[in-house]
Amino acid sequence: MHCPFCGVKTTRVIDSRLASDGDQVRRRRNCASCGERFTTYETAEFNMPIVKKSDNVREPFSDHKLRGGMLRALEKRPVSNDAISTAIIGIKKKILSSGRREVNSKWIGERVMDALRELDDVAYIRFASVYHSFNDIGEFIEAIKIMEQSSS
Repeated sequence: MHCPFCGVKTTRVIDSRLASDGDQVRRRRNCASCGERFTTYETAEFNMPIVKKSDNVREPFSDHKLRGGMLRALEKRPVSNDAISTAIIGIKKKILSSGRREVNSKWIGERVMDALRELDDVAYIRFASVYHSFNDIGEFIEAIKIMEQSSS
């Protein structure tokens, strides 16, 4: 692992711990040259299916897009990075366990909404408003009513 501060190739692991419910390994590292410490995360890499979008365009699954969409919905909300990472890993597990070579973006969006609902109600409504293309305040109110009914 290269040191992000000085670029030297010799770093050593000081501490390793499981993170995100055991789906990641968190490593504290120390640079042999400059002495700086930094953290790395190690995750298993999987062959994700192709995503079929609503306009029938097919593209490779993008972890970056999934994380970006969730982070936009969770912006300025009191949700930890570990909780977000755990949710993303859970969504990816569901995609992989579907056993499909191709997954509809709509299906992925539903999994994201489920995860956001567990994490934060406001983030769920934010994401739902974009995902379902709410046109007026009535649709917001209806979504909130449905959410309240299902949580009681």
